[in-house]
Amino acid sequence: MRLTTFCCLALVGSSLLAADLPDSHELEVLPHPANAEIVEAFQVDAERRYPLGGIRRISGRLRYEREVLAEGQLSATTYRLPVGHLAAEAFAQARESLLGQGAELLYWCDGRDCGSSSLWANTVFGNARLYGPDERQAYALLRLAAPHRDSLLALYAITRGNRRDYLHVERLDAAAALGELLPTPATLLRQLRTDGQLLLPALTGEPGEAWVDVLARSLMLDSTLRVALAGAQAPAWRAALIERGVRAARLELDEASVDGLRLSRLQ
Repeated sequence: MRLTTFCCLALVGSSLLAADLPDSHELEVLPHPANAEIVEAFQVDAERRYPLGGIRRISGRLRYEREVLAEGQLSATTYRLPVGHLAAEAFAQARESLLGQGAELLYWCDGRDCGSSSLWANTVFGNARLYGPDERQAYALLRLAAPHRDSLLALYAITRGNRRDYLHVERLDAAAALGELLPTPATLLRQLRTDGQLLLPALTGEPGEAWVDVLARSLMLDSTLRVALAGAQAPAWRAALIERGVRAARLELDEASVDGLRLSRLQ
């Protein structure tokens, strides 16, 4: 489906719901932000192109570093937060809630690292009210936990120039299997720095080449960072990361019992 067609459907959906936006259009995986008002909500079958990197317009064309393209049922809700409630805080609470449910963070950017807010608002989400200063935005794309592994959830937060705060949430239930999706190295590093750990419950077996590569590249973005690895296969993962070029002194073993693999930041 063309983006222009999708935008028309979105506008139709929002106009139909303008008089009364029912809570039934909210997503079950996320709680309603405290005292927030739903200003737009719709459901539609659509194709979505979710960036996995900052977006730019070069010579009149959009440029994505990486992306996920999927088609299926799209459910979207836009919240206007009450005065005194910041979009950044609502975004953080939503991200932490999803991770606590086992979702996998594929991409996370903040501020100017995301690129142009105008492009996110008008091109990615087709929602002009999400436009604001580039430095006051945040975006995350997550893959939901089993049994919803073929569902993506996008979060976008913005504090507009008029100081109004919005949180936009989308869930796309893909019609076809998504296959393997890997997070970006910068996203893993941001998560490790912010949360102090990476929980990777799906990594229960021997180290796979693709995951070893992305973890090694993430750790190499900050050569001062030291981590402890926990999990049944932690020794094998440590050996694989060392072979990929991460210094052994940066990798310790943690005997804690965890599902899959956990990396914890060491002081």
